[in-house]
Amino acid sequence: MTQIRYRTADVDGFTIFYREAGDPEKPALLLLHGFPSSGHMFRDLIPLLADRFHLVAPDLPGFGLSEFKPRDAFTYSFDALAQVIGRFTEVIALETYALYVFDYGAPTGFRVALAHPERVTAIVSQNGNAYEEGLSKGWNPIQRYWRDRSDANRQALRELLTPASIRWQYEHGVPDTSLVSPDGSALDAWYIQRPGVDEIQLDLFGDYASNVALYPAFQAYFREHRPKLLAIWGRNDPFFLPAGAEAFRRDLPDAQVRFLDTGHFALETHAATIAEAIARFLQS
Repeated sequence: MTQIRYRTADVDGFTIFYREAGDPEKPALLLLHGFPSSGHMFRDLIPLLADRFHLVAPDLPGFGLSEFKPRDAFTYSFDALAQVIGRFTEVIALETYALYVFDYGAPTGFRVALAHPERVTAIVSQNGNAYEEGLSKGWNPIQRYWRDRSDANRQALRELLTPASIRWQYEHGVPDTSLVSPDGSALDAWYIQRPGVDEIQLDLFGDYASNVALYPAFQAYFREHRPKLLAIWGRNDPFFLPAGAEAFRRDLPDAQVRFLDTGHFALETHAATIAEAIARFLQS
């Protein structure tokens, strides 16, 4: 049975919780989760790959079991998340690694890659977007807040933080929802409901506009550095459309693109399929 270690790292005074498995001498895979989750989302994937890779799954600042500092002591932006994760890889001596990026993990990971392209050996994007055509109408309420930072528009986004909304994100687009464990969404909802976390999440909703503004820079990185890339997406994702996966081929003609008949949290139903695809991709 695979042993997963649960650790913390002091990243310049910021305590980052992470899961780690596999032989550190083997190729590394850095797993970056999204909203509203944590490294817990990789609980099924890690044991399937730990015999071949060194896997590291940190909780982003403000998420999961990583420290969440008060908003007056830390600016919750995607630039800040990427800076912490970039330093995290240095603190734990992760010199080179492939990236697995999902949802918020994509703009975080792509920023890390922009800062140190020499460290990134390959990219697996599981519903991790870098193209405007990948954004669905599900983003409309958040885009409204980008355009008008009124308190009314900010408060309207609280609906996305409710347990019912989080569960909906897990189940939408899944043909057989009995395959989706209730544990992941329940844990996410518990983390989100801690005092102060709601305002952090609303700040990040507002800052997501900075990710869209960086899409041209991410795309230029793809063209210049030509990372190996596998886009493996739940095709029924209510937030990130299949067109976003297909668009990678515009800048990386050799990118592998694969769709699964599931929703946003594809690992909940297709962990074994995704693990097999990653192993073939990274070992080819």
